[in-house]
Amino acid sequence: MKDARAAIRYAKAILNLAKDSKEEDLVNNDMLLIANTISENDEFEVMLRSPIVKSSDKIKVLNAIFSDKINNITLGLFHLLQDNKRIAMLQAIAKQFAIIYDFDKRTQVAKVTTAVPLSEEIEAQVLAKIVALTGEKANLENEINPAILGGFILRVGDVQYDASISNYLNELKKEFDNSHYIPKI
Repeated sequence: MKDARAAIRYAKAILNLAKDSKEEDLVNNDMLLIANTISENDEFEVMLRSPIVKSSDKIKVLNAIFSDKINNITLGLFHLLQDNKRIAMLQAIAKQFAIIYDFDKRTQVAKVTTAVPLSEEIEAQVLAKIVALTGEKANLENEINPAILGGFILRVGDVQYDASISNYLNELKKEFDNSHYIPKI
């Protein structure tokens, strides 16, 4: 739990530094890249968390992977974490940064579950509808779940709208189960 609090503190500090430099969008892109890279590579995550691997070696790996792709503020974070012996927290800090950045920009995460991937046209329509309904921008995450058969499930914040075919069929089944029609003889 203390690592989560520390990750939030680091994320807030980096966001403030990025805002002062007017580079918060670039740093956010860096943090998303870092979080995704670590989560997609189990060996990389294990190496960052390993107490056996020297922090200088961890920095060399981080620089080799990210140095030409990321901002100087983010590179500075690597060295700050090395100095404080907290490189293992990099993924948590990157994730917290993205959350705080979205909150700061009044952007929310909208999750759309569909049976097939959304086209760019449909994605744009969904984002426009979310802005119309909530008044806030949203980042769209498309989760694929063939079990819903068709339609979609939209979740924005704590509100969920289920327009899936599987939900419709379940509702229909409930209606049939609840109607105890007894024919007259």
